[in-house]
Amino acid sequence: LPPLILIIAVLGSILAGIATPTESASVGAVGALLLSISKRRLNMDILQQIMHSTMTITSMVFVILLGATVFSLTFRGLGGENLVYGILADIPGGANGAILVVMLLVFVLGFFLDTFQIIFIVVPIAAPVLIQLGVDPIWLGVMIGVNLQTSFLTPPFGFALFYLRGAAKAVIKTADIYRGALPFVALQVIGLLLLWFFPSIATKLPDIIYRAEASPAAISAPANTNGDSTPKARPGSGDDFKDLFGTRNEQRVAPSDDFRDLFSDR
Repeated sequence: LPPLILIIAVLGSILAGIATPTESASVGAVGALLLSISKRRLNMDILQQIMHSTMTITSMVFVILLGATVFSLTFRGLGGENLVYGILADIPGGANGAILVVMLLVFVLGFFLDTFQIIFIVVPIAAPVLIQLGVDPIWLGVMIGVNLQTSFLTPPFGFALFYLRGAAKAVIKTADIYRGALPFVALQVIGLLLLWFFPSIATKLPDIIYRAEASPAAISAPANTNGDSTPKARPGSGDDFKDLFGTRNEQRVAPSDDFRDLFSDR
């Protein structure tokens, strides 16, 4: 019962708007310490190990964050964001095609990069561009999150595979572990397809909680007034975040229920 209360307290504080995800993590940490104290399983040696592990992981994350931030700022400062926007905007299918390319890129990078590296490097570059193309940011965040889950299961650097390798007996081969993870990767892909065809799975609950207006069911490319396939609006150079996340396309949209417009001529 106490662990269940702890889970409800952490998730409930987020859903109720009382705490941010970062603040709710501290709620979980304090609650876990209180549970350990109540069961008399906490001593100074264990506390020192916890603090050492926490500092090590936090330092690693901040080093990745620092490097990714420098890379992103340099990339935007040199105009790379405009280049990415032009590439994604010119993909056949408009926003649907751009989303498909980004999802495939994140999936492939999950084979070789850590989740934090993908979040800090790829997402700051691709997400603003997709939002400029009219993609619902909530739906996009859920899609990227589900996609990143596959990085824990895809060889050769999936963390879950390493954990299982350490816990499994020596008679179990690493190749067997890789093959055993494939059905779970397939389930993640099925989850992505469900989110693609039924975007309300990701957007309905936030709309209910925050009383937001329901998102339209179809996605469309930005208005084109130039007579060609290049959208008129392009993001800024990155020096002005208001320009980056501007309201050129204020309508929140989600993907279409079919692929007909994915390969259509625009």
